[in-house]
Amino acid sequence: MARPTSPGFSCTECGWSGAKWFGRCPECQAWGTVVERGAPTTSVAPASVPAARAARPITQHIADEAAHRPTGIGEFDRVLGGGLVPGAAVLISGEPGVGKSTLLLEVAARTARRGTRVLYVSAEESASQVRLRAERTGALDDELYLASETDLATVLGHVEAVAPQLLVVDSVQTVASAQSDGAPGQPAQVREVAGALIRVAKERGIPLLLVGHVTKDGTIAGPRLLEHLVDVVLSFDGDRATALRFVRAMKNRFGPTDEAGCFEMSGDGILEVPDPSGLFLSRSRTPVPGTCVTVALEGRRALPVEVQALVVGTTAPNPRRIVSGVDSARVAMLIAVLEKRCRIRLSDKEVYVSTVGGIRLSEPGADLAIALAIASAAKDTALPRTLAAIGEISLAGEVRPVAGAAQRISEGTRLGYRTIIDAEVGSLQTAESLAFSARGAEKVDVPTF
Repeated sequence: MARPTSPGFSCTECGWSGAKWFGRCPECQAWGTVVERGAPTTSVAPASVPAARAARPITQHIADEAAHRPTGIGEFDRVLGGGLVPGAAVLISGEPGVGKSTLLLEVAARTARRGTRVLYVSAEESASQVRLRAERTGALDDELYLASETDLATVLGHVEAVAPQLLVVDSVQTVASAQSDGAPGQPAQVREVAGALIRVAKERGIPLLLVGHVTKDGTIAGPRLLEHLVDVVLSFDGDRATALRFVRAMKNRFGPTDEAGCFEMSGDGILEVPDPSGLFLSRSRTPVPGTCVTVALEGRRALPVEVQALVVGTTAPNPRRIVSGVDSARVAMLIAVLEKRCRIRLSDKEVYVSTVGGIRLSEPGADLAIALAIASAAKDTALPRTLAAIGEISLAGEVRPVAGAAQRISEGTRLGYRTIIDAEVGSLQTAESLAFSARGAEKVDVPTF
């Protein structure tokens, strides 16, 4: 006779198990995820499989392509892979106030104008607040239905009554279910609410747009299971100090994950920016020391970005290195490489590095432009305005190739940059000499790209 197992507890987030209950999981540090395990279940007997559902070789299965339905917002459709897919669950996350509700209200309004019935459920704002925003942004339409509810059963009742062809829920963390314990936003509640909404969307074949909160470190709040349940995970981010916003796909079962949509927040709502090439360049026509242009990749889109640097002398024992829009550790490494490999003394100078337009450069392809901007500021010598630099810099001073070089060079050439320095120059010393020899010249013979 088998001896019965002792009761225990397990974490629904990471699977940790133990004999004692904890309010916070000792393994993944998540709160409220440790629950008591039920009695051990008996083994499941194999079930007979109908002939229609029998496993077959993969070559005998027919691949059905997902039918994307455009929303009318080109930049949003670009990230989704062409539009919304019937029955697909899309989770969009972002910091508070970045414009998630404004974007989704615009998506709902444009979809409604095409004769598609839309149900917008706001669990964070009252119906009058959403109506005021819709009036301001011009998002009013008779096919756009609005409800302000926080109870899951009532939300499902609205879905049954309205029979929408698109469902928007803002947000999943503020809707609660009576079938689950805990306050709204708890892991158990988020799982129950998201699971019920996704199940209804799949059964009815309607696209579902869910808004998700983020934590202090920028990750999606709630259980990690939420990201696995949905079909698409989008990140909506941007600097509050600027009007620019980017939508990026972190997961997409129906399209690419390397696309980025560009938007601009305005008093009239959110606007598309189909060609943001000129947003990250200064308007000065006179070459200024300490500036250099690079071509960065945002998804599949190549964007010219101007990097500005300022180098000033100081008597302080620890000179400051202040950055904005670039990685501080990367800049510190480039300063060390410039001082060691190019003999540019910076240890007794303060260095300030920033990007134009509020964009953040996190890829190594901007290393060469940052280094040339710092060198230009240190030598007080301006680089030509028709020069762009692309490449990663190693600790040995080598300029390494980066992904998408051909696309970057093509975009730079289209925008009028006649001199483009990339990894073919070989080293930072060579790149620096090429850059400064280009001053006042129309074109420099740079090695073949």
